[in-house]
Amino acid sequence: MSSSSLNTSASSSADKPMAASLVSLLATGAGLSVASLYYSQPMLGILAADIGVSALDIGLVPTLTQLGYAAGILLLAPLGDRHDRRTIILIKAALLVVSLLAAAVAPSLGILLAASLAIGLSATVAQDIVPAAATLAHASRRGKVVGTVMTGLLLGILLSRVVSGFVAEHFGWRSMFVLAAVGVAIIGVAVWRGLPHFSPTATMTYPALLGSLLSLLRRHATLRRAALSQGLLSVGFSAFWSTLAVMLHAEPFHMGSAVAGAFGLAGAVGALAAPVAGHLADRRGPELVTRLGAGVTALSFAILCLSPFLSATAQLWLLGIGTIGFDLGIQTTLIAHQSIVYGIDPGARSRLNAVLFVSMFIGMAAGSALGSTLLAQWGWSAVTSMAAISALAALAVRFWPAPEDKNLR
Repeated sequence: MSSSSLNTSASSSADKPMAASLVSLLATGAGLSVASLYYSQPMLGILAADIGVSALDIGLVPTLTQLGYAAGILLLAPLGDRHDRRTIILIKAALLVVSLLAAAVAPSLGILLAASLAIGLSATVAQDIVPAAATLAHASRRGKVVGTVMTGLLLGILLSRVVSGFVAEHFGWRSMFVLAAVGVAIIGVAVWRGLPHFSPTATMTYPALLGSLLSLLRRHATLRRAALSQGLLSVGFSAFWSTLAVMLHAEPFHMGSAVAGAFGLAGAVGALAAPVAGHLADRRGPELVTRLGAGVTALSFAILCLSPFLSATAQLWLLGIGTIGFDLGIQTTLIAHQSIVYGIDPGARSRLNAVLFVSMFIGMAAGSALGSTLLAQWGWSAVTSMAAISALAALAVRFWPAPEDKNLR
């Protein structure tokens, strides 16, 4: 198919339905891409033992991955407005494959950390896939299409831990990174064959694109509240998942990575509930949904603080219940925050989304680093207590009086 005909098919997407196969491709691509950020988390106990480093040092792996993702959203996501998004997706997919393979053969912690940072940067291809779906979708089905792709993305986040835990336990942690690279490579070929080209929608320079992010943040108080609240929720989310495998690897559990990863199945409930959250936000307003989600998250982390007073078996049950609760609360809040942010300025949705997700993944990086430190110094109770406090802070932000946005241009 020629470049011109591909451009035509993209620009005329508002006139014909988007093929279900293309929606599935984009949902799968988003899920597999973002999953690359989380494969390491259930494997941290095995990684630390195999490379010969402390639990505190191995905590830098998810920290740098999340920081790389936040930096990639900030520095690379705006390029989708200025260049052919299909080309950007293909380049990032190729770089992600190389980064995953580098992690698979890493002989030392230093090389693994460098590969982790590169994985985070290139995994931002997921943030190019979502606006691509919105552009290609028919106007009457745009919400449903974007919701389907976001469900794929959320499932990728949660189910990645299940897969990596099982693979690492039975075939080794290096095999997991190789398998991930193969999956992304297959998606890259499918995108090359099936995704149309996109015409740029902005002509401003790259510095101007980046500068507009700060301008949007200064102008819109609603954006600042959403970014801060979701960022605080992400601190506890990442602290939990970055330390769970290490905690289960120690006394009294002595469990492998497969068990840590299996808790992702409980968290998948949150992803599947995302469309329900969106429907509730449409009917009752997103502000109510953000408060409900943050409240459920805070309560779920709070009950996890009871773990030291329970038997080992009871602790595992409590972990399962708490995981369902906080994942449901965080994903519900994210969908509501996206509804709020997308309504601020329809002409700047990609950049508004970038601001929200940069805050979210900065929170995740902070949570990974803080969680590892707390676990090493004061134990699991300190991790869950910190997560509960950060969720309560996010809830408090949602109850702040909402100032009016500045009408600046």
